[in-house]
Amino acid sequence: MSLKRIPVPVARAVVDCGIYRDGHRLPGRFGFAEALAEVRDSESSGFVWLGLHEPDIHQMGEVAEVFGLHRLAVEDAVAGNQRPKLERYDDTLMFVLRTVAYVEHDMHSVSEIVLTGQILIFLGADFVVAVRHGEHSGLRPLRAELEADPERLRLGPGAVLHAIADHVVDTYLEVVREIEADVEEMEQEVFTPRSQLSIESIYQLKREIVELRRAVVPLDLPLQVLTRPESGLGKEVRRYLRDVTDHHTTAAERVHDFDDALSALISATLARIAVRQNTDMRKISALVALAAVPTMLAGIYGMNFEHMPELKQPWGYPTVLAVMVAACGGLVVMFRRNGWL
Repeated sequence: MSLKRIPVPVARAVVDCGIYRDGHRLPGRFGFAEALAEVRDSESSGFVWLGLHEPDIHQMGEVAEVFGLHRLAVEDAVAGNQRPKLERYDDTLMFVLRTVAYVEHDMHSVSEIVLTGQILIFLGADFVVAVRHGEHSGLRPLRAELEADPERLRLGPGAVLHAIADHVVDTYLEVVREIEADVEEMEQEVFTPRSQLSIESIYQLKREIVELRRAVVPLDLPLQVLTRPESGLGKEVRRYLRDVTDHHTTAAERVHDFDDALSALISATLARIAVRQNTDMRKISALVALAAVPTMLAGIYGMNFEHMPELKQPWGYPTVLAVMVAACGGLVVMFRRNGWL
């Protein structure tokens, strides 16, 4: 007998919902359907800003029905692992951004360094719906910052899209600065004598850089499209977005640089390991040679032959010992001169 699934109310996924008119938030609490009806029934312009956190397919379906969102866009909003992109469904823009966060870690351990999430924005003429996945990408401080700046909010829903994009790209730059410090520290460790840094730690950081690159680099094209007149955004919003695009280009270039630097570090570490192994083998070979001389002489004079040189002489034993010491001393001098010891 299968249990019937009880739908979770949409309110569980709603972080905040507000009506904004003339740059100011209207007082009171509104459901998203009530808020949109209020905006569309009013003669004065305004828009609704709805924030959702990890809605399921049923919750997102109810939101889509109220705001007129396409079914395919709803599937993208629920999935939470979309590539950064920009799509238009009739009069609604869908903008997907990947969020990132830096995790403090021990450089000598293999651990997660970059957390990723997603923010998906639906933008209409009188609404903006922000769907967030991940615990590190909260937008409450951003909403408070915008509400303290009525001039920006007067630009409409496009101002919210710009603010979110600017916030996400700023976090890219913050993570890039943290990663840069890690890469510089690794470079110092790799070229420090008797370093204990393992190649696994470098490879782990390189793998995290790959994940960071997948989040950052694909955002370039959507941002470029948003700065064009055909995006439907206002001229002032497009000007703000051009500044975001510049910051994003800086972050993307640094991520590419990190990938190249870590590839070089892996090659340098492998070469250093090979040199260390070669040095160890030379030392072992030198020690084997030092042991071989007395072993050879002792082996010869340990044979049970009657007629051997100086076997009956009283000075034969000290002579053999002297030859052993002289030969070993000569080998030590030669090996040290050649850097084998």
